[in-house]
Amino acid sequence: MLLFALLFWGVSFPLIKAMMLLNQRLVPGASGTFVTACILGPRFLLALPLLLLWGRLFARPGERGQPWTRGEITQGCWLGFSAAGGMLLQTDGLRFTAASTSAFLTQFSAILIPLWLACRRRRRPGLRVMASCVLVLIGVAILSHFHWRNAHFGRGEWETLLASVFFSGQILALDDEGFAGNDVGRMTAVMFAILGLAFTAVALAAAPNLRTAGLPWLSPPWIILSFLLAGVCTLGGFLVMNTWQPKISATEAGLLYTVEPIFGSIFALFIPALLAHWTGIAYGNEKATLQLLVGGGLITLANVLIHLPTSPTAQLPPHGLQP
Repeated sequence: MLLFALLFWGVSFPLIKAMMLLNQRLVPGASGTFVTACILGPRFLLALPLLLLWGRLFARPGERGQPWTRGEITQGCWLGFSAAGGMLLQTDGLRFTAASTSAFLTQFSAILIPLWLACRRRRRPGLRVMASCVLVLIGVAILSHFHWRNAHFGRGEWETLLASVFFSGQILALDDEGFAGNDVGRMTAVMFAILGLAFTAVALAAAPNLRTAGLPWLSPPWIILSFLLAGVCTLGGFLVMNTWQPKISATEAGLLYTVEPIFGSIFALFIPALLAHWTGIAYGNEKATLQLLVGGGLITLANVLIHLPTSPTAQLPPHGLQP
């Protein structure tokens, strides 16, 4: 099920790129912060009513009219602030570092999660967890064309590393047993509200004026892409994530999420030309490369390795850790 969530998020890469190109045409000279925030704000604000409607239509008998619990609100806030902090830091960091470096450093959440769990439980990560983490980092480095010789740690690099800490917090919020039994729809709704309001505030602050902030909404292609991003990638992806991630360990989830850029790269092979033909923007398809095959293969191998049982009857211990 989490692979389905990654499929939804993989589609979001060419959709967001197309919307950025549309924004640059609709609002010439706008800052990168405004272009990004005015895409992310509507993404979550539009997904919120769709989520609430979904909850009403598919609510189980006896669930309607039940009061929201403090745990649902608390978990939703944790998820919302973690995701918002990670996205904002990652976006700002991209202004000061290469995209390949950002893609590589963001995946450090796959390392941070097992380290955090090992420290909290005072148990070292198992050999397979460590090997899977190394394979993921090598795979992402190849996939993103990362070169150590060109790497230097400035503002962009430190912001991206801090973003990976926030993304790790988002994954751990779903792994917290104290939130077991929370209604997924309600805590996801709180998460969407926080993200939507946060990015809308950033967009308004970065916009030259209020008229500029409303210009994208005059474009029918931009509106349709916004609803696709909200309904398919956001509602579908996060609802599946928040429902099914607690079924596995945080370590496994952190490694599994590194498959997302592979799906994004695959969709970028054919979706851009379709969007360009429809919207009239200059956006060409990407090409399959040796880096995609090798890097994606190593990330896939890491996820296969972490899910292999230690014996026909034995499974991985809780949270993928060994004594």
